[in-house]
Amino acid sequence: MGSIEEEQLGQMVHDFIELDSPTVPIFSASSKSSGALSRSNKSHRCVTKLQVILGSGTSEAEAGILECVLKLMCRNTRDHEYEAEKTTSRRKRWLALRLRMDGYNASLCHTSWLTSLGCTAGEYEYIEIIVGDGIRVIVDIEFKPQFEVARPTPAYNQLTDSLPLIFVGREGQLMKIVSLFCSAAKQSLKERGLHLPPWRTDTYMHSKWLSVSSVSGLTSDDDTHSNNKGIYITESEVKQPNRSRGRLGGGSGCLSAQLSNMTINCC
Repeated sequence: MGSIEEEQLGQMVHDFIELDSPTVPIFSASSKSSGALSRSNKSHRCVTKLQVILGSGTSEAEAGILECVLKLMCRNTRDHEYEAEKTTSRRKRWLALRLRMDGYNASLCHTSWLTSLGCTAGEYEYIEIIVGDGIRVIVDIEFKPQFEVARPTPAYNQLTDSLPLIFVGREGQLMKIVSLFCSAAKQSLKERGLHLPPWRTDTYMHSKWLSVSSVSGLTSDDDTHSNNKGIYITESEVKQPNRSRGRLGGGSGCLSAQLSNMTINCC
């Protein structure tokens, strides 16, 4: 994690402590022509919509998870506790284990999918926490960079500036955010005379976090592989999880969908 991201993380922790919730930058813009005004109004609506999505129905459990994630990452970045964890994947493994040690039912999930019509093959990792009656909460510490595009327009930059670096939320909220950004990215690229790359399509982006089937591993036995300088995780036995976990409807919340032809490995 670079120095700029560390500063952003520190500010997020400060904002959370001061206001008990992450802040979302306020949109402001001015224009001098009717065309610019129209684009400004559309951009304003997108940012407002994102703010509504981010702020709707946040649960106490999600707020607690976000606070724990921010404090863990801020403290351990400062203390260089995961200095040896150079890759994003190992940082996510480190955080998943730390969350388990703090009492959360956390797993590191690895998604992968094959090339299909309109969607190129890919893979991704994120952290999943099961709370309450089997409700799935997604934690992604590299969330904002997933929506970067080439030569973004000012309107798209304003939208991404309103997106938290770290996502803690539920599937319903994530689906809405992905759909909003895929549409905005397509418009941004179109205005720049560029084509939408296959790794920024709606199907590809949803594939990163959402799937039909998965396998699960990593039990509490892996906690023994931690020390003050970081962690490592060995291969563990995989098992088929219970996919009848609770889902939220339209009122689900977040702080910061189901697709076939893909798998998730949670460890």
